[in-house]
Amino acid sequence: MSFNNKVIWITGASSGIGKALALELSKHDCKLILSARREHALQEVKQQCKTPEHVAILPFDLANYGNMFVVTNDAKKCFGHIDILINNGGISQRSLVIDTDISVDKKLMEIDYLGTVALTKAVLPHFVERKSGQFVTVTSLMGKFSSPYRSGYCGAKHALHGFFDALRMEHDKDNIKVTLICPGFVNTDVAKNALVGDGTKQNTQDTATQNGLPVNVFAKKMITAIQKQKFEAYIGRKEVLGVYLKRFFPRFLHWYVLRSTVR
Repeated sequence: MSFNNKVIWITGASSGIGKALALELSKHDCKLILSARREHALQEVKQQCKTPEHVAILPFDLANYGNMFVVTNDAKKCFGHIDILINNGGISQRSLVIDTDISVDKKLMEIDYLGTVALTKAVLPHFVERKSGQFVTVTSLMGKFSSPYRSGYCGAKHALHGFFDALRMEHDKDNIKVTLICPGFVNTDVAKNALVGDGTKQNTQDTATQNGLPVNVFAKKMITAIQKQKFEAYIGRKEVLGVYLKRFFPRFLHWYVLRSTVR
């Protein structure tokens, strides 16, 4: 699939994976809509793109998921339509189950799951009407298997897989594609911004994330998966093996994770 003349909407585009995607996609002959909460950060990303005149800015908060039809109408006005929605926005977590207030679990579900689902449902009628469209959702390897300190995050990411697998089946007849991207460790600020048990940010980097794939390398691999319209893509280093261990050797994966440094 070519990105030529496509309109691509990216959430969580102000930093990390979303920013890297925007910069890489701007090298293609496409138009971009960039969304996140921080308008000034989006403006900075826009100016770094190869063709800023083909980039629109649409700030909004995924936590305000009751407002997604309004946001989607605004997005359609940018370039007339939408071809691809990249659901990348979200937050992570680093805290034990016993230490995590239920308000943190709620926030993770509201942003990572409900916000993404609500935006997808708002865009869906537009794709159905056009008989064309692709939903690309960044979940995580933690959407395929779990590890300590990420219970609420894992729950939200597992839920995304259940929802989007059903959507793919229901709308195959409408030529709507669904691609789930499952990153392993990527060198971004996701750990620094992760919530701890009381809902505050961790504000520190972890070794695994720091030693993860460079974000620009990840973005190129993700773009290839989008072009190939893959059902799922697992992008990382040796941690990707966890997907297959979970499927075929779940007890071994349990043993291995317990003996690994997972913070």
